[in-house]
Amino acid sequence: MGSAVEYYDFFIFGTAAALIFPHIFFPDGDNAALVMSLATFGFAYIARPIGAVILGHLGDRLGRQRILMFTLVLMGISTFVIGCLPTFAQIGWFAPILLVLCRLMQGLSAAGEQAGASSMTLEHAPDDRRSFFTSWTLSGTQGGQILAALIFLPVTLIPDEDPFKYEWAWRIPFWLSAVVVVVTFYIRRTLQEPPAFEEAKAHGDIAKIPLFDLMRYHWRDVLRVILCAFIAAVSTVFGNLALAYGKEVGLAESLTLWLVVVANVFALGTQPLFATLADRIGRKPVFIYGAISSAVFMPFYMLSMSGDNMVLTFALAVLTFSCGYAAANAVWPSFYGEMFSARVRFSGLAIGTQIGFLLAGFAPSIVAGLGGVQQGGWVVISIFTAVVCLIVTLAALTARETKDVPTATLGIKVIAG
Repeated sequence: MGSAVEYYDFFIFGTAAALIFPHIFFPDGDNAALVMSLATFGFAYIARPIGAVILGHLGDRLGRQRILMFTLVLMGISTFVIGCLPTFAQIGWFAPILLVLCRLMQGLSAAGEQAGASSMTLEHAPDDRRSFFTSWTLSGTQGGQILAALIFLPVTLIPDEDPFKYEWAWRIPFWLSAVVVVVTFYIRRTLQEPPAFEEAKAHGDIAKIPLFDLMRYHWRDVLRVILCAFIAAVSTVFGNLALAYGKEVGLAESLTLWLVVVANVFALGTQPLFATLADRIGRKPVFIYGAISSAVFMPFYMLSMSGDNMVLTFALAVLTFSCGYAAANAVWPSFYGEMFSARVRFSGLAIGTQIGFLLAGFAPSIVAGLGGVQQGGWVVISIFTAVVCLIVTLAALTARETKDVPTATLGIKVIAG
């Protein structure tokens, strides 16, 4: 539930950055405005490594539950404030500055959310089902993306000529997040600290400065996670950049959002299956399959968006995201988390993923700047995706398989060595 709320807020910004913000927070509304708007989406990813160091330290020192409460409240406040911001027409360049500040707060929050949720879930899960259990934190993320797209659909149905669309309608999805945040706050406050953390605390095995231990014993794992986390760029290209590309090649805004919704709905079903498979055959083969298949399927999906066969486009959207990327997405919480001991798991997950996610944050603006949001831009998008997935695959191949390692001894061999 917490991940769904956090990433509803996070993805609602991405949708608005592709479809709304170029028209209200920047001058002209041309391609330069689109690139700048997509860059504001990426600014959260600048804040995420900073938040990862701070929240990772506190999560390993004070506990997972307290940090998860903090991230929920911070995300809720910053999202609500975005819905209240004045536009460029009202205050000029101060409007995008305020937008970036709010986005930075969202980034700080997201830095601790997935690492905290994944660490807590992994440490509560049975040894032989860690991948399955942790995959549900990412199912929450997919649920947030589905909700964000569905809530934004009515906004896209309003004609561009109607001033209500750009004056008030786009604000409503941001304001609605406050309701769900309150509900989830009361659910999340009942979370219990995982046994691994409580045992470490009871034995005085809490790291005084987790970052020092992390860099001393796990620096290779941190680097490996950073490179593997590049896979998240597939998600932002699929879920954010493709909205702008689809509009450019003639698809209705509402249709591009439905592509995201349908693909994510199917992912809710495939991710637990991929995670179950990873518990049986290992994390590495499933994760690597997700990376390679994303690179293979993406060109066909993007090319189909400029065609007339919408059934084929929806099928390829499901194939690319739900049957390709979803494999890596389902497995990474266990794959990355099992590289670290309980002393530094929160910090290792947070710092490694958030630095790696920087590429995901700026992927839409980078690809747009390279000509990806133009006629024929599917070539640029496909090449970018292929290069990213190649780096991810090579990094994953260097990891050791941990599916049969007991939770209590995860990361211990690294320290002993």
